[in-house]
Amino acid sequence: MPAIHEIATLTSKGQITLPKPIRQALGVDAGGKLAFDLRGSEVVVTRVGAEHEDPAIGTFLSLLARDIEAGRNIQGLPDELARTMLEHSGYAVNLDDEIDGEVSL
Repeated sequence: MPAIHEIATLTSKGQITLPKPIRQALGVDAGGKLAFDLRGSEVVVTRVGAEHEDPAIGTFLSLLARDIEAGRNIQGLPDELARTMLEHSGYAVNLDDEIDGEVSL
């Protein structure tokens, strides 16, 4: 994603209008959901996918993303556990298959 720098003004009610280039880059429009994460002195704004509207899942995914970015607390699942989980997921997946296409976390 290209670097975009935009400035928004805070209203007396604590509201801002998200600048159009930011809305376009995030792919959000009226009714879209955004997440705000405070990381030190920075606020990171991300689009929230409709598939993760459960607050517990959203919180867990944010925690997981921060840990991945920091390179801590993340370890691969033991193969046996991963295979058992996949067997019960209802999807036919072979852990030994090559991954097709790009992967982004």
